[in-house]
Amino acid sequence: MRILLAEDDHSLGTWLSRALEHAGIQVEWVSDGRLADRALQEHGDHDALVLDLGLPGLDGLAVLQRLRDRDQRLPALILTARDSLDERVRLLRAGADDFLAKPFELAELEARLHALVRRARGTEHARQACGPLVYDSARKQFFLHGEALALSPREQAVLRVLVQRSGEPFSKQQILDRVFVGDEDVHPEAVEVFVHRLRKRLEGSGVRIVTLRGLGYALEAE
Repeated sequence: MRILLAEDDHSLGTWLSRALEHAGIQVEWVSDGRLADRALQEHGDHDALVLDLGLPGLDGLAVLQRLRDRDQRLPALILTARDSLDERVRLLRAGADDFLAKPFELAELEARLHALVRRARGTEHARQACGPLVYDSARKQFFLHGEALALSPREQAVLRVLVQRSGEPFSKQQILDRVFVGDEDVHPEAVEVFVHRLRKRLEGSGVRIVTLRGLGYALEAE
């Protein structure tokens, strides 16, 4: 999962980014409403939005309203210090999908994000599969024909991106953004290396990574 976090509190933003990434959730963090609005328009590959209302530049409610005015259906979870019935109704009418009152527990935020993304995808399950390849998110492990597949952490991260939407292409940059968050020294050529290794591991298995010219890589069953 890759989320956009819009939070202007530096301490909270830093803590949330590190904690969520440790839990396997990729985070793009911005601290200004205008930057959040721009990221939502330009990137388009987030799975959910975590939005604080009190942002500088453009407040969170305006960011949310612009998102919905563009008919972007990205799940939006609002962080708010004002947990009243009127506030919840106002947020829901503005297009929020869920909200958490500050302070909150990290475990609850994680659970709510996973629930939002599952509902948005409709067919999302704990087990994601492409042919004989299965990813079990509870055990954080890939299985090929029922046998555990030995992968390095980066190999597994790349394969997780591809299996989330098997059959759909991901560009090198999209994979890079999801796997190497915050590492500006990594180049797109690194993705080629991991794809090459994964192709060797999957060779003759009934599932493969194909290259679609001009679009990127896609995982498909043979």
